[in-house]
Amino acid sequence: MASLAPYGTSDFDSRQFRTAMGQFCTGVTVITTLSDEGAPVGFACQSFAALSLDPPLVVFCPMKTSRTWPVIEAHGKFCVNVLSNRQQDVSATFGAPGADKFKSISWDPSPAGLPVLRHSLTWVECEVQQVVEGGDHWIVIGKALTLGEVLQDKPLLFYRGGYLSTENPRVTPARAELDNFLTWNGEDTWL
Repeated sequence: MASLAPYGTSDFDSRQFRTAMGQFCTGVTVITTLSDEGAPVGFACQSFAALSLDPPLVVFCPMKTSRTWPVIEAHGKFCVNVLSNRQQDVSATFGAPGADKFKSISWDPSPAGLPVLRHSLTWVECEVQQVVEGGDHWIVIGKALTLGEVLQDKPLLFYRGGYLSTENPRVTPARAELDNFLTWNGEDTWL
């Protein structure tokens, strides 16, 4: 009988690790804040997730070399903009190096004055609660303070190094075995 365990290797480099992790489809966000001078700053971030319902916490992971992260850390508040599938250009703008990423991007201020990108699926304004070191990234935990409206559109997804579209307009309900997923929008008994 064949072994049920897959063959693998413990001898891999960062490129192979990136390829393997690219098999996990993620949404795309843009994390924004204001500099000390009041200028909007932000970066594209796919390493974002809801962390806790009570209290309402989120997590994102900026690279240690990020020029935007120190600005966010100094300000203490940030806004997570969840991108729609129509915002590939926004993702590309915030994913590339550059000084004035807001030059061609329309935005409105959140209640705390943080940049909310127009046409995003939703946004959440947060306060930095904790920062932990995680290899070549920081693990940032933020407490949700204000939630934005939710637009009825499709998400921008990132998969295998590129963008992926959802063509099926219906969301297929999760099976009962998936009852521990944090983002379930069914009964209140979820997590």
